[in-house]
Amino acid sequence: MTKLELKTASGLSKIHVSESMENLDKYVDPVNTLLLVDENVMRFHAKKIQKFHVVSIPSGEKSKSLEHYSEIFEKLLEMGVDRSWKIVGIGGGVTTDFSGFVASTYFRGLPFGFVSSTLLGQVDASIGGKNGINYKGYKNLIGVIRQPDFVICDIESLKTLPLNEFQDGFAEIIKYGFIKNPEINSYLHDNIDLALEYDSVVIEKLVYDSVKVKRDIVQEDETEQGDRKLLNFGHTFAHAIEKLYSFSHGQAVSLGMIMAARMSVKLGLLDNKVVDKLIDLLRRTGLPTETSLDANQMAEIMKKDKKKVGDRMQFILLKGEGQAIIKDVKLSDLKNILHDLC
Repeated sequence: MTKLELKTASGLSKIHVSESMENLDKYVDPVNTLLLVDENVMRFHAKKIQKFHVVSIPSGEKSKSLEHYSEIFEKLLEMGVDRSWKIVGIGGGVTTDFSGFVASTYFRGLPFGFVSSTLLGQVDASIGGKNGINYKGYKNLIGVIRQPDFVICDIESLKTLPLNEFQDGFAEIIKYGFIKNPEINSYLHDNIDLALEYDSVVIEKLVYDSVKVKRDIVQEDETEQGDRKLLNFGHTFAHAIEKLYSFSHGQAVSLGMIMAARMSVKLGLLDNKVVDKLIDLLRRTGLPTETSLDANQMAEIMKKDKKKVGDRMQFILLKGEGQAIIKDVKLSDLKNILHDLC
């Protein structure tokens, strides 16, 4: 097991890579801890958490709704959960986002932690303190930034994931390589077959190195005023793709990063060789690298994105591998750019 600490104005978060959810009672007392657990995690790992009070959470983005948020509050009140309790979210990014938001708003904020059981969650959603729910199809429109006390990245639990859900996590790992640390890309390139076979040693290193990049960025800019925006590489496109098409988050980020990289080339910032390397890594991990998109629909959705500032949209683009920048684009130019990219 390896450890990292994330220190910000909102708190200290201790991240344990390759710890098991079986050891959760080392971090919280089962007597006054409520677990909000993804229903799929319950199917495979219920025995590991049977000491605790548990509420099952439906899988999928439908859980991150105002309606479900209200239902969970009713359950917490019925169970007598008060300010002496802690909440732990166990599952992927949907569950940790939702659990963190519930904990941050119930009785004006309870202590909370996460056990992340998906690769995507371990390298991205569970780290950094963003907690929230969706509203009318727009992702994470309602939320807070508040750090969990701890995050457990249970590497062994990844072996119970379907392959396509496991592959989703590689989109975020590759993202870190292209925005900050090209060594991640090199290691993944050399160990890609082992990674796709759930090799624990390889996955632990990829998770640790990815979390370290995010930790370093969040520590410097917790509230996304500067460099934390770099973590959105590919995501402005991806959120529109997710809303319009039947792609998972990781698949949409894969396509979104390619679009952002090609936009970087179009604006004279990047060499095509870097785009080719990005596409090769994504393809080898089993992620999609091409599809047909409607530029007009994409433009309409993107204009409502949180990254819109006045008459401009902020994009994260590349000047090279490991060199990401923030670039403002006029909304009036967005549709033409999208027509070229789509």
